Amino acid sequence: MDTEALTAWIREFARLIALNKAELTELDSAIGDGDHGANMDRGLQAVVAVLDAEPQETPSALFKKVGMTLISKVGGASGPLYGTAFLRMAAAAGEQADLAKVLRAGLDGVVARGKAGLGDKTMVDALSPAVDVLEAGGTMRAAADAAGRGRDATIPLIARKGRASYLGERSAGHADPGATSVTLLLTAAATTLGDAG
Repeated sequence: MDTEALTAWIREFARLIALNKAELTELDSAIGDGDHGANMDRGLQAVVAVLDAEPQETPSALFKKVGMTLISKVGGASGPLYGTAFLRMAAAAGEQADLAKVLRAGLDGVVARGKAGLGDKTMVDALSPAVDVLEAGGTMRAAADAAGRGRDATIPLIARKGRASYLGERSAGHADPGATSVTLLLTAAATTLGDAG
């Protein structure tokens, strides 16, 4: 994967977050602080502005810039979690990013930072099955579909991590906002990167 293609992915992710900001806010209002949509949109608009001003030369530099910008601009849990994911992706990317390897590193970073696993009703529930598909040789579209199924699987779950966990059984019945934004990340990848691995 070259840097130009990966930059297009990040730009498409920013576009999808902006389009879905209200839905993310609604989901987060039901089980969190109600700021996931606004925070992610603010962070990704900042990312796009930085990339406009400073095009990055390598996949590693691109992911590092995205991660650092998200950490500095996104509030709540999302900034540190997404920021950590992209910083770990930067470390794994090198000059030519292998997406399965890069996204596995991002997932490992999220798990280490958030101490969450499958079934905890977090972004891990969407990211983990997507990475599994890529590592098994599946396409990016199949990975995005797996993320969507993971997101949908969070609806009946009772949250065990983050602010949503304070609600106990009342957290059931809503898709996790983080799993929803991760699905947008993978959808953006499927749109811009096609079946590249």
